Amino acid sequence: MLQITDVKKNFGPVEVLRGVSFGLDAGECVALVGDNGAGKSTLMKIITGVYTASSGEVTLADRSITGTAPGEIRELGIEMIYQSLELASQQDVTANIFLGREPTRKIMGFQTGVIDFKSARAQAEEMIEQLGARLPSVDIQVGNLSGGQQQSVAIARALTFSPKVVIMDEPTAALAVREIQHVLDLIKELKSRGIAVILISHRLTDVFEVADRIVALRQGVVIADERTEDTTMQDVVAHIVGAH
Repeated sequence: MLQITDVKKNFGPVEVLRGVSFGLDAGECVALVGDNGAGKSTLMKIITGVYTASSGEVTLADRSITGTAPGEIRELGIEMIYQSLELASQQDVTANIFLGREPTRKIMGFQTGVIDFKSARAQAEEMIEQLGARLPSVDIQVGNLSGGQQQSVAIARALTFSPKVVIMDEPTAALAVREIQHVLDLIKELKSRGIAVILISHRLTDVFEVADRIVALRQGVVIADERTEDTTMQDVVAHIVGAH
C-alpha cells in the first residue's frame, strides 16, 4: 500500500535521513520507533508532502507521490493525526469531523452551498457508532471531552477522507490507562477495515499490542525492521539506544 524507497533528506550540510526504506500493506500496522532526532518527524513530513525528499521515492498503491503537494496527498488517501490533534475545542464533535468539508443541501439536484446540519449530525453519529467510540453526544464541545474521546474525534475526522493510510503520532501520550486501551482498540478497528496504519510511539507496550511490524530508526537509518512476534521489548530498546 505504501512504500518508502531509499529516502534521503538534507537540510544544508545536515543529513537527517540517510536512505530510509520500508513498506506496509493494507490492514497492517507498522510501528515507527526511535529516539528524538532519529528522523521520524522528517520522514512523516516527506510522506505527507510537507517536505520534499532530497532523493528516493514514496509510492502509494504503486503510484509515485514524491514531490506531490500535501492537499493532493490527502486526497489520494494519506491522513496524519498529529499529537496535538488540531481540533477546534470550541466547536462540537460534528463540526470538527466535517470542518471544511461540511455536507451541503441539494435543491432540484443542485448543490446550494448551504450546510446540511441535519445530515452532518447523522453522519457524525453513524461514524462514531461504527468506530465504537464512547462519546456522550456529537453535540458536545470537543474541549469538554477527555483526551481519549478527542482522539476518537480526530480518527473519525480522518475517516471522512476514506484514507488508505493513517499516520498516528503518539496517540496514547498523556492518556489514562483505560483511555489508552480505547485508542488501541480504535487502531485495531482501522486495521480491520483494511486501512494501513503507521504508529509513532514511545510506549512499547502499546506497540507490541497493535503493531504487526516494528521499524526502528536511528540517526536517519532503519536499523531494524522486524515482525512484532519475532522480537522482544528488550531488543527494540537496544535498537533505539544503539546497544545492538
